[in-house]
Amino acid sequence: MKKEKVIGFLLLVLSGLIMLFTTNCSKDNDRPDNPTNGKTTAVFNSGLIYGAMTDQDGNTYKTITIGTQTWMAENLRTTKYRNGETIPEVADSIAWGNLKTGACCINRYCNNDIKMIATYGRLYNWYALADTRNLAPRGWHIPTNSEWTELSDYLGGPNVAGGKLKETGTLHWVFSIEATNETGFTALPGGHRCTNGCFALFGYDGYLWSYNEFNVDAPPVWAMSGTNGELHNGPLYEPGEKGVGRSVRCVKD
Repeated sequence: MKKEKVIGFLLLVLSGLIMLFTTNCSKDNDRPDNPTNGKTTAVFNSGLIYGAMTDQDGNTYKTITIGTQTWMAENLRTTKYRNGETIPEVADSIAWGNLKTGACCINRYCNNDIKMIATYGRLYNWYALADTRNLAPRGWHIPTNSEWTELSDYLGGPNVAGGKLKETGTLHWVFSIEATNETGFTALPGGHRCTNGCFALFGYDGYLWSYNEFNVDAPPVWAMSGTNGELHNGPLYEPGEKGVGRSVRCVKD
């Protein structure tokens, strides 16, 4: 009888270990419909506490509170609008240049690598942001110029704000001058896609869309360079072009 009890106990322990192992594996969320979850190689600020959110595509992201604002701490990578409709992913250069509707793409330097997509996200043209179907996940929105300005001011102004937002080190940035990532924002150099379909400045600059609440015909972008600690307000390349592909960070409602 004692032997049977011992065997029963061992089986119980073994089943518990199996459950624990499978539960821990599921935390990576490595499912076919979420292949990039848990795969980012971004270097976050280990001294800060991050939150989490999920988009309409089932992608999970870290979030960080800076001042009174809560931001995504990773670049958006959804392939769906909030209503579930698919955002066309356009790889062809000529087709990209002729677009007048919302679209996204993967930077060619990512080579369709899961970890690279998880790290840098996707690039979106302005039409995807302005679409009434909404690109931002529910409870979040595309930051306005005013909200970017609030962030910049909180961090001491445009001359130093970029450095406080950028990921440290040169794992992703070719240059990482004045980068501290003390905010946990972990900005990355995803570059952009030009209106002629080519990709540029990957590893050197990070471009993030903004929504101009005063003039939707002049889409602004906020940019950071690896060579300084500045946060630039305004496009540095192809100004006002809605067909340019850029990264997206959303801010909480």
